Amino acid sequence: MASHPSAPPASIVVPTRMRPDYLEVALASIAPQVTDAGAELIVVDDAGPSEQGRVLAQRFGARYEPHPRPLGLNVARNTGVECSTGELVVFVDDDIEVCDGWLAALLAAAREHPDVEVFTGPIVPRLEGNPPRSCGREGPPITSLDLGRKDTPARYAWGANMAIRRRALERVGPFDVSLEHGGDEQEWQERLRATSGDHDRVSMPVLYVARAAVHHRRSASDARLGPLCRGARARGRAARRFDAWRGEAGGRVPGLLRELRTLAGCLGHVVRRRCPAGLTMVAHSFGRVEEALRARRSVPASGEAPIGAANGGTSATGARAVGGISSDGGPPDDFLSGESGAVGGLDSVRRSALDLGADALDVASGRRLRLQLAARRSPPTRRVLVLGLERPEHGTLVKGVRAELARSRHEVELCLASPGDRGKFENLNLLLAAHPPGDRDWLLVVDDDIVLPHGFLDRFLFLADRFRLDLAQPAHRLASHAAWRVTRRRPDSIVRETSFVEIGPVTAFARSTFSTLLPFPDLRMGWGLDVHWAALAREHGWRCGVIDAVPIRHRAAPAASAYSREQALAEARSFLEHRPYMSASEAQRTLVTHRRW
Repeated sequence: MASHPSAPPASIVVPTRMRPDYLEVALASIAPQVTDAGAELIVVDDAGPSEQGRVLAQRFGARYEPHPRPLGLNVARNTGVECSTGELVVFVDDDIEVCDGWLAALLAAAREHPDVEVFTGPIVPRLEGNPPRSCGREGPPITSLDLGRKDTPARYAWGANMAIRRRALERVGPFDVSLEHGGDEQEWQERLRATSGDHDRVSMPVLYVARAAVHHRRSASDARLGPLCRGARARGRAARRFDAWRGEAGGRVPGLLRELRTLAGCLGHVVRRRCPAGLTMVAHSFGRVEEALRARRSVPASGEAPIGAANGGTSATGARAVGGISSDGGPPDDFLSGESGAVGGLDSVRRSALDLGADALDVASGRRLRLQLAARRSPPTRRVLVLGLERPEHGTLVKGVRAELARSRHEVELCLASPGDRGKFENLNLLLAAHPPGDRDWLLVVDDDIVLPHGFLDRFLFLADRFRLDLAQPAHRLASHAAWRVTRRRPDSIVRETSFVEIGPVTAFARSTFSTLLPFPDLRMGWGLDVHWAALAREHGWRCGVIDAVPIRHRAAPAASAYSREQALAEARSFLEHRPYMSASEAQRTLVTHRRW
């Protein structure tokens, strides 16, 4: 990483990922200043190689350094350091536009202050188009920095406008690649302070250069309330993770009650001030609360079997498990999720509050209405067969399911049967024999203990069709009973491509899967069947997905409350013994997150 004897005075590193419109504006503003200063310009493409990115970089005289696949922002910064030679390494985001004299001001400050190792400048937020109305009391919804019109010491520099001397990068080491979207630059600068033995020398570790300004942009489409809230929520989650990470080293982490109070205060601000822009503060606080709850996620109680399955290659275990833990003290069965998934008590109240917050953001951003309107027009009318069982104790819930499915514009045939003494999949096969799917477009298998959102089927089929899914399921609401983390709703997502879908409570099969998956294996409980489906999906190239935009509520008691857990485990072990299946750890992965349709 040492600089070359004829190194340029500065290297400008621009990490980017799938935002060519933003990148073009950034490069157009940076390139003339790079030429005037004799510096070098490097674009690190974290989306992977693309001809569009390469051509765009070459057009502005930049070197193009693509990653083989997405690796993260800090990896891109480290790549930029390794590929560059300048004495001053200047990092900017791809959504900035630099002001006149920006680079010259940074270089002049570096010459005038040889002992300072980090420089920054004004970061001016710019929301284009028609951004949401603000009451003026909340801060900008994107990173900004304004310390006045004079050069002055600063506590931290932020990655949208941050210059570091190469000697400091060599001494302190690379950026921590485990951090993303929160604390990534701060952690490196704290290491800079800690690694210097000369405290006088770092009395001004960061210098704010008032003439080195950049505009931090959001284009008209991204300056709407929905995208701004989604970005704020992601930053809130990352900020909470960073706080927790620092807490492991002895720092103080705000308690969950304090986070909830902050969330309530943000909601109160929106209501009192009639401030739509304040919803970005709500989203940020919501992300922090969500991350705090995720960290507190309960583990199965002693003797309670985790439930679920996973995708992956063929797996065989020597010792078999009781309640998910091997009876000889060995590892747990690897087709189980490893978690109970039951929700109750205070945790249920907290999760319900988070669901309400997510619903409010969905409505306020207009996403729900846009999805509803889109689902009225597309896809063409589908023929849907819905099969399930109906127990007398769930008659009220079944009535709600019937009414909701009847609202659909698609052709829906609903067939329910009483379970009797047979197991779930034994009954489903009897229903399939009496009502063969034939040329139906979709088969839905539904449990009788669920609550479907209004307009469920039209929106669900629209998204399943738009993303060409072969196996799909709606996400669980946060307060729903769900054994697999990957199936719980993520408010910043529309659809997530996964390698796994559950056997219930709602599972959708496209016609492409009928010949392989139907009829179902002759099982009573079906544990392990979904991880086998996952292996078959990989073999056949089927696309699996969890649809976050239409989350359902599963209100039943934990699985296996009506039958022996040991019998369910024994059935699963026997079924999977000579069949391919996916491990639970692989099943929990999200492959791609789609935030727009």
